[in-house]
Amino acid sequence: MHHPAPAHPAHPAHPAGPAHDPYVRVRGAREHNLKAVDVDVPRDALVVFTGVSGSGKSSLAFGTLYAEAQRRYLESVAPYARRLIHQAGAPAVAEVTGLPPAVALEQRRSAPTSRSSVGTVTALSNALRMLFSRAGTYPQGAPRLDSDAFSPNTAAGACPECHGLGRVHEVTEESLVPDPSLSIREGAIAAWPGAWQGKNLRDILDTLGHDVDRPWRDLPQADREWILFTDEQPVVTVHPVREAGRIQRPYQGTYMSARRYVLHTFAESKSAALRARAERHLVSRPCRACGGKRLRPEALAVTYAGKDIAELAALPLAALAGVVRPAEGTDGPAAALAHDLLARIEVLTELGLGYLSTDRPTPTLSAGELQRLRLATQLRSGLFGVVYVLDEPSAGLHPADSAALLTVLDRLKAAGNSLFVVEHHMELVRHADWIVDVGPRAGEHGGRVLYSGPVEGLAGVTESATRRHLFPDGGPRPEPRAPRTPTGTVRLRGITRHNLRGLDVDVPLGVLTAVTGVSGSGKSTLVGDVLAETVAAHVEGRRPAVAAEGLAALDRLVRVDQKPIGRTPRSNLATYTGLFDAVRKVFAATDEARARGYGAGRFSFNVPGGRCETCQGEGFVAVELLFLPGTYAPCADCGGTRYNAETLEVTYEGRTIAEVLDLTVDAAADALAGVPGARRPLGALRDVGLGYLRLGQPATELSGGEAQRIKLAAELQRGRRGHTLYVLDEPTTGLHPADTEVLMRQLHGLVDAGHTVVVVEHDMDVVAGADHVLDLGPGGGDAGGRVVACGTPAEVAAAPGSATAPYLAGALAR
Repeated sequence: MHHPAPAHPAHPAHPAGPAHDPYVRVRGAREHNLKAVDVDVPRDALVVFTGVSGSGKSSLAFGTLYAEAQRRYLESVAPYARRLIHQAGAPAVAEVTGLPPAVALEQRRSAPTSRSSVGTVTALSNALRMLFSRAGTYPQGAPRLDSDAFSPNTAAGACPECHGLGRVHEVTEESLVPDPSLSIREGAIAAWPGAWQGKNLRDILDTLGHDVDRPWRDLPQADREWILFTDEQPVVTVHPVREAGRIQRPYQGTYMSARRYVLHTFAESKSAALRARAERHLVSRPCRACGGKRLRPEALAVTYAGKDIAELAALPLAALAGVVRPAEGTDGPAAALAHDLLARIEVLTELGLGYLSTDRPTPTLSAGELQRLRLATQLRSGLFGVVYVLDEPSAGLHPADSAALLTVLDRLKAAGNSLFVVEHHMELVRHADWIVDVGPRAGEHGGRVLYSGPVEGLAGVTESATRRHLFPDGGPRPEPRAPRTPTGTVRLRGITRHNLRGLDVDVPLGVLTAVTGVSGSGKSTLVGDVLAETVAAHVEGRRPAVAAEGLAALDRLVRVDQKPIGRTPRSNLATYTGLFDAVRKVFAATDEARARGYGAGRFSFNVPGGRCETCQGEGFVAVELLFLPGTYAPCADCGGTRYNAETLEVTYEGRTIAEVLDLTVDAAADALAGVPGARRPLGALRDVGLGYLRLGQPATELSGGEAQRIKLAAELQRGRRGHTLYVLDEPTTGLHPADTEVLMRQLHGLVDAGHTVVVVEHDMDVVAGADHVLDLGPGGGDAGGRVVACGTPAEVAAAPGSATAPYLAGALAR
């Protein structure tokens, strides 16, 4: 490993000598794939951890440094209080010295709820409610309200009709009976359950004297109302129609209207599939009592600058600042409250988030937006002497917004904090004081520190994958390619959604199109909501919501997003790609398995038989703690292998099924070379650069970028059927530039095979390699939503007024 001379790094000088060691020193780190790593990292500096995906940089930054800081903090807390905090467990490391307390800002999405919003994450909501409570204009004679009365999340403030959600779910005749030409017997009431329960309800109606064979639309209005909406539950004796060979006795049947069934299923059912089915028949509409504003009439009667609190919360932050600013020059409570609000908003607009409104729900934000909101909150908290551990703060950021991010990181550092950042964006890496490069490759081929020192020193480390992308003369770059010629066009007309207003867009077919623009310019709305929805409607034979031409050329739609491939440890790489089926068949075909009468099902950990029954094949036992978050511990009986002892006595080429699941994709490609059904999925996973993952790695341990590439691999191994549109939203998030090259080779391969690929992307090297670019903007929110430029990368790079053009021109020049 290369260590620079132990001179102090480029940051404020420290008193020399042992009294104050300016370094955090790690010795013998073995977390995940780290190979007994020793490394020294300076404090009070911006330190970047780089390396290909899966190299071990997050294991070092989060799994070791942050986990150790967390553990020490918990050691200092009273045992009683310690029980109340979720503990991460001690990291596998021999020793860490010089480590201050740490704050982690990860990309993981907090559990999104419809009540969490930009205002609640940033504490802007509190400040706004105080402003209304103390400085609002009240109706004549109305009493002053406490700030709680302005929150839709409290009993004092929530609209009693919709409980502060702003929307109510209800059913209509159209939602329950989509096709009124059918009779009840033919299934007109689509909301009813299938199988016996649906037949039972039809037989009850028949017994009650309703005509179940007339088309629904011909039934009297009063009967239709009663059948769908009654709250009565009459009990009748049903005499089922006799079927040959079946004896069916009369029984007592209770009637339940379609509305009652749907609302009951949606509210009470434990089955996600049944709930989802019921939800299809629900219509959501704004609450009539509060008009969707979520608050009681008393709170909405109070105004500030002529607007109620819901109207102010719906304004973009930049506009909200304009409403509040005049109060700063006055005296009284309004001035102090306005000053606080403006200070909070200023940090957010500086981070390029001025287009968000306070009431924007958290689940609709991208991971990058959410992380920058948290960063802004930290800047306001005024802590110093802390280590901030950040996970790719540049994710989802247009290069134009990255400059603001660097300013904020510099301010946190200037306030006396250390920043440890896991990052793939080379502009941010160049800006760092110190770089820790982990590698050289992923998984078991990584886990070593190749270099730790000032950035320019990495130029001499030949085995580093980062070096080639960090320095202009770092090594060979991919050859530029001539843009392909489209084979057709999908024309979308008059798109109006979010900040897109009456937009016309042409999307070329048979090429790779990159959609660019600053954060909030409308990219995800255009690609994810409008284009994908329109093509989905065409493929499924529905009428698209947007006027569109040219869809006839497309046969399939595939969305490759970053959502997890499963929410429990049961779902993994092998089950998701279908590889596990092939492996189980091979085990069932061994002589030992046949002698014992074991079928393929015996080798599944999801069904009784071969699995360990103590943990029911999870490999982990959930430890439920009273009043505390539960944790997972390896199962004591099977030792985490998921199988019972008898199943593990069967081997294929010397390995048990548990040992096969423990192989990495790269190792499995050799070990399972003789299994016909395994070759394609393994090849596809290696093609997208996931050779380092273990076959049985639980879905819960995979990053968003890994989940996305697994979906892409699953897609690549399928036989290509028809002309497919592939839609990807920021596929390079979480990828090292070396991995991005691998991913782009695959996407270009799909286009070469005659398909269409559309990516929303901020990585200018990817955009430079596209055939066609659609640049939205010019700004975010209300200042965006227009097509600023479109054409080949070279044409867009020369477009005046585009925020993307100068950065794209730079990438083309490289």
